[in-house]
Amino acid sequence: MDKIKTEILSPAGDFSALQAAVRFGADAVYMGGDIFTMRAAADNSREELKKSSEYAHKNGVKLYITLNTLPHVEELPMLPDYLRFLSDIGVDAVIVADLGVLSLCKKHIPNMEIHMSTQTGVVNYETANMLYELGAKRVVLARELTLKEIAEIRAKTPPELEIETFVHGSMCVSFSGRCLLSQYLLGRDANRGECAQPCRWGYHLMEEKREGLYFPIFEDKNGTYILNSKDLCMIEHLEKLAAAGVTSFKIEGRAKSDYYVGAVTNAYRLAVDGLGKEFDHRLYDELLKVSHREYYTGFYFDEKPENSQCYKSGGYVRTYDVVGIVTGSDDNYIYLTQKNKFDKGDEIDFLIPREVSFTQKIEEIYNEEGEIIETANHAEMKLKIPAFRELPIGTYLRKMRKQ
Repeated sequence: MDKIKTEILSPAGDFSALQAAVRFGADAVYMGGDIFTMRAAADNSREELKKSSEYAHKNGVKLYITLNTLPHVEELPMLPDYLRFLSDIGVDAVIVADLGVLSLCKKHIPNMEIHMSTQTGVVNYETANMLYELGAKRVVLARELTLKEIAEIRAKTPPELEIETFVHGSMCVSFSGRCLLSQYLLGRDANRGECAQPCRWGYHLMEEKREGLYFPIFEDKNGTYILNSKDLCMIEHLEKLAAAGVTSFKIEGRAKSDYYVGAVTNAYRLAVDGLGKEFDHRLYDELLKVSHREYYTGFYFDEKPENSQCYKSGGYVRTYDVVGIVTGSDDNYIYLTQKNKFDKGDEIDFLIPREVSFTQKIEEIYNEEGEIIETANHAEMKLKIPAFRELPIGTYLRKMRKQ
C-alpha cells in the first residue's frame, strides 16, 4: 500500500520533555505557556517558550501552543499581547477551544494556523465546516467518536481541513475534557487548567440516615474507582485511523515526565514508519514499560461502557524505573547521569531513539573519578560504562522492578 502521511503530535510540559519528544521522533509538539493553558502546573515562561520554539525548528519539528482554557472576562485583556509574542517567536499554530479566543487570534495574528481543541466538542461535520469557515486549519475531534463517525466527518468536510485525534494517554470522565468534578469538590476549575483528577479517587456509597456507614459499590473492602477511566492506546490500529481520514495522531501527556514522552513517542514513531507492514507487537510491549493504567481503545470501536473503567485501583502500573540517561560516548565508554539505583551485573533495558529497546548486562561501572564501583546509588552521579555500541545522547537506561 502507499505510504500513509500522518503527523505524530507529542506533548511537552517543559523544555526537557520537548527535547525528548524531538529526539524520539515527533513531527510536532504541543505545549503551554503560563496562561490560557489546560495544564496550569506546566508554567513555561516566555523565555522557555522562545527556547522551545528555536530548538524544535532547528530540528525540523513544529511547535503548537495551547490556548485551550475557557477564559473569563478578566483574563481576556492579557491575550492580544501574548498572541503577538507567540507569532514573534515563530510558533506554528495555536490550539484554542473558545470562539472568542478564535476571534482574537484572527484579529491579532491573522497568519497563524488555528487548531480547534478537543475541548470544543466537535462531533459532526456541520460544526467542523463552520469552524473551517471561521478560520480553523484543523479540528481536534471529540474523543467520544467512533471510526465510522470520523470517516463521515472526513468525507463531508473540505480536504484542506486537517483532522486530529488522540491515540494514546489518559482519558477523562467528562465530555471532550470538559469536567465539573474538580471544581465541584475542590474549587479547582478543570476548564481553566487546574484539574485535581478526583475521577481517580476511590469512592464508597453512604445511605443518608446511616452516617459513617459506608457501603462498597462493588463487594470490595477498598470501595471502587467508579470514575477511573482506562488509558487510551491505539498503536495497533493506526492504519484504521489513517483510513478514516485522521492526519494527526495526538499523544496525551503534558503532565508526564520526559521519559514517558520519549518512550511513547518512540513507539508511535516506529509504528507510523511501519504502516503498511505487519504490526510489530514489540511496540505494544514498549508501552507497557511506561507508567500507565490498563489500556483500551476508547470510543473508536464503540466499546461497551463497562469495559472502559479501572474498578480495582486508581493507581498506575509501573514495571520499570529509569536508572540512567546517556550524556555522551566515545570509542571506550558510554557516559551516564544516574537516576535510580542499579548494580554491576544488572540486566538493563536501553531505550534508543527510533529503535526498539534491547537488554544488555552491565559488566562494569565507573564513577566520575574513574574508580570501579559495584553500585550506582546516588542520584545525579556521573558514571561511565564500557562501550558496547554507539548510543546517542538522551538514550534511557531502564531496570525492571522486582515483582
